[in-house]
This record gives sequence, C-alpha cells and structure tokens, in this order.
Amino acid sequence: MSHSYDIIDSPVGPLLAARDDRGVSDLRFELGGSGHLPEPGWKHDPAALEEVRSQLDEYFAGTRTDFDLPLSLHGTDFQRLVWTELTRIPYGETTSYGELARRIGRPRAMRAVGLANGRNPVSIIVPCHRVIGADGSLTGYGGGLDRKRLLLGLESGAALTLFG
Repeated sequence: MSHSYDIIDSPVGPLLAARDDRGVSDLRFELGGSGHLPEPGWKHDPAALEEVRSQLDEYFAGTRTDFDLPLSLHGTDFQRLVWTELTRIPYGETTSYGELARRIGRPRAMRAVGLANGRNPVSIIVPCHRVIGADGSLTGYGGGLDRKRLLLGLESGAALTLFG
C-alpha cells in the first residue's frame, strides 16, 4: 500500500500528514526540533493531502467542528475501537478515560484505554486531546500539554495563540 505525505504548517507547529489508498493514516506533531520523518518509501505529495490541509485550516480558523476525511487507522482491534469512540466526543466537550472505557463496554479497562489513546496515529482529527483526567485535570498528551491546552481552548472559543 503506497503512502503519500506532506508537512502541514499549523498554529500548533508543523504536522506530518500521511495517507494511503484508503485514507488518512497519520497526523503527527513535529516534536523537539527533530520532527518525525516520513517512513521509508513514503512519497512527498502535497496534492494528495490538500483536503487534509484544507480541513485543518478550517478547524484552526474555528469554522470546522467535524472532520470529513476517510481514515485508514492501523492498530489492534481494541485500539481501533477506542479510536472510533474518540471520534464520537463532540467538539468542545471532554470525557475521562473511565467514561471512555464505559462507552466501549470495558469499564475496568481505563489504563488500556489510556494506552490506546496515546497510540492514536491521527491526532486532532481523531480527537484524543478531548480526554482528560476524572478530576478534570489535563493529563498526558503525545503532543505535549501546551498543545492539548491550546486545542481545548480553541474548541471552547478562546482566541488561538500560535504555538512555539
């Protein structure tokens, strides 16, 4: 299966976006200055990611609350179950790991849900940033808590300040 990728500038820093023949497979934050390099064999093809770029631009402008992109999520059955449930968390709302575990019918699997959440390959579009601690605290986020705070602020109507 061939992959196309592009680097997309955003208010939360550069994002590595990739898609295969079925849909968006990756949306990764560039971290620590070194960034995430594309996988071997991926082809740089900005045109193949134009719709991803467009919808992300609308999201960051505050005019898009839902993404309408085909996804190609690669993971275990349990991870894909968690990731699907993440897409059901409404824009501007949050949920806890415990609630997410209950929603998928595995109320005692909070830690496993947290691990699956952390392995989400398509950040922002699959909104893992909307999962918080049971006490309302911001918990770990692969893109860093500053990015999580910024994304949640954007969705609550706060002015967007550039990251970095």
